[in-house]
Amino acid sequence: MTTYTILIILSGLVIFSYLFDLVASKTKVPSVLLLLLLGIGLRFLVDYLKIQTFNFLSILPTLGTVGLILIVFEGSLELKYDQQKNKIIKSAFFSALTILLGTISVITTIIYQISHHDLYTCIANAIPFSVISSAIAIPSAAALNNKDKEFVIYESSFSDILGIIIFNFTITNHSVNTSAFIGLGLSTFLILLLSAIACVVLLYIMGRLVHHIKFFLIIAILILVYAIGQSYHLSSLVLILSTGLFLNNADTIQHAWFRSIFLYKNLTADLSQLYQLSAESAFILRTFFFVIFGFTMNIGELNNKIVLANGFFILITIYLIRMLFLKIFKKDNLGPILYIAPRGLISILLYFNLPASLKIQEVGTPFLFLVVLGSSIVMTLGITLSKRNNVVQ
Repeated sequence: MTTYTILIILSGLVIFSYLFDLVASKTKVPSVLLLLLLGIGLRFLVDYLKIQTFNFLSILPTLGTVGLILIVFEGSLELKYDQQKNKIIKSAFFSALTILLGTISVITTIIYQISHHDLYTCIANAIPFSVISSAIAIPSAAALNNKDKEFVIYESSFSDILGIIIFNFTITNHSVNTSAFIGLGLSTFLILLLSAIACVVLLYIMGRLVHHIKFFLIIAILILVYAIGQSYHLSSLVLILSTGLFLNNADTIQHAWFRSIFLYKNLTADLSQLYQLSAESAFILRTFFFVIFGFTMNIGELNNKIVLANGFFILITIYLIRMLFLKIFKKDNLGPILYIAPRGLISILLYFNLPASLKIQEVGTPFLFLVVLGSSIVMTLGITLSKRNNVVQ
């Protein structure tokens, strides 16, 4: 494949992704769903033309990790904090936590019935299927009102963070004991401390940099700190969320010393440019990640009634548990929020990070693909029908 052919394909994918975003804004069909279908279509075309390709699975985790960082960072840069939002943040956190734990419990039981593996292995495999993907949820919430949009951003980000914490805790501790919880407490304290330091340092650097290129440096530092934290099994997504929130709300801090040292004249303009850069970079990475994931799928493996039945059962479980807990923590009209529980980028990343010894053959990539695809379809139909009902009323 020549250099020019590769350039044509890459630029064509970006153009298609942009068109898919336009379609998504009009039809409420998630662009991610269209990207997955595009990847599947390209796989059929490549197989038909017998074109030689390399193993795309080798770059998928890296693409997905950087994409996740940028999507959560972009979402947090949109959030303005005030005390009146304490209620929505609290309800989003407890909603994410209880729904995650409830879903892990039920899906663990389902996987145990399917595979008859030991409980520890079943729990490790259930976690990727239980985490809401902020990479899909945040863009899909763009059409909601501000209150619901903020709830989705907080809830999906908390779900990602808590999912990573529970996943890291599970794969590093084969048994639950006092030392395991001490380790969890220590790692949580370390990431919170690291987050606080990173927030202040990055804001200071932004105000002192005079070079005309500085926002990619900020993003590179974030990715570096995230990678270092994750290599020590720290839940570094906390750092990404807190940094975005801190930067966007630094101007509300009234302490005179802080304002004189850290705030500067062009902060608002710089944050606007940083947000734009994060959004556009996330768009590119999301495009390639989901197209490649669709491309690497073997659709023939889905022609299995047992896989289809179990996948369908898990989807029903996901939304029943979600409806139950949202009624407790959100209380008011659930509307389209009930259906915004997609599985996607974070689920795929966690699944690929499972040690080979813990992977269950009966719960493989076809199963994962089915749940990702199914949850996106449910979200599409749910948002569309909710909007239509609101118009009728």
